[in-house]
Amino acid sequence: MIPANYTEVTEFILSGLTDCPDLQVPLFLVFLAMYAATLLGNFGMIVLIRMDLHLHIPMYYFLSHLAFVDICYSSVIIPKMLIHILEEEKTIGFSGCAAQLCCFVVFGIAECLLLAVMAYDRYVAICKPLLYPVIMCRQTCGWLVVGSYAVSMLHAVTHATFIFTFSFCQSNMINHYFCDIPPLIALSCSDTHTYKVVVFALVSINCLSTMTIIFVSYIYILPAILRICSPEGRRKAFSTCAPHLLVVTVFYGAILFMYLRPSSTYALAKDKVATLFYTVMTPMLNPLIYSLRNREVKVAVKRAVRRLQ
Repeated sequence: MIPANYTEVTEFILSGLTDCPDLQVPLFLVFLAMYAATLLGNFGMIVLIRMDLHLHIPMYYFLSHLAFVDICYSSVIIPKMLIHILEEEKTIGFSGCAAQLCCFVVFGIAECLLLAVMAYDRYVAICKPLLYPVIMCRQTCGWLVVGSYAVSMLHAVTHATFIFTFSFCQSNMINHYFCDIPPLIALSCSDTHTYKVVVFALVSINCLSTMTIIFVSYIYILPAILRICSPEGRRKAFSTCAPHLLVVTVFYGAILFMYLRPSSTYALAKDKVATLFYTVMTPMLNPLIYSLRNREVKVAVKRAVRRLQ
């Protein structure tokens, strides 16, 4: 790596989503509505879980943290993106770019880890119901959440240490709508081969380890559900697992497509669409999926509405 001279670049210019003036206002309105839905849905989920005593169990404790991560995750990117949609000069300072990248990594990795923790929670609840209160006690749940945030921060420090010791002496135009890893690698005039290997290794370890936990958990969960004699019991078990599986599919599908392809297949302009799935769509859809597909959440919403009437 070539040591960076930080006086070379004081700010970056983001290309944004589009240069077409006719699309700026419609895109602004669409993403503003999606961001509002994200905040409303996730804040609503957190408040509902805090208010309803029936939801004071580990599953919803983890779900409240997932909602918090989604709020932070989308807020790192969407407000700046909305401003840039209407601005001609889409600039972001060097320190602002570093902060955005670090926060993006922290909350992105935290989401992966929380999804794995939630899969393990479902495994214990369905496969070992008698031991569930002992295994998933308050202290264990707290350590699982703290560990998720700690690991995600370690990832962020690693990425920031590499990227912001690179030299950006050729151009300061980032071909993206936020400071993501692939466009920053493409922009650097340093030797980025080692960092590309590190990115591939970190993403692989994180995705494969968390996906393995999820996959193995459901290998045990699905037969256990099918062995439940009561149709009502099977429906209740499926209602708690189906939303989680759907969220995992959408989130991991976009992540794997984006980061675990050969570098020769990257097309940064087209990859903007892929990143929209996990930076904008997933945080918005998570509370909708859990509220529409989860029976206990729907019942809790009805109880909350009755209290307000």
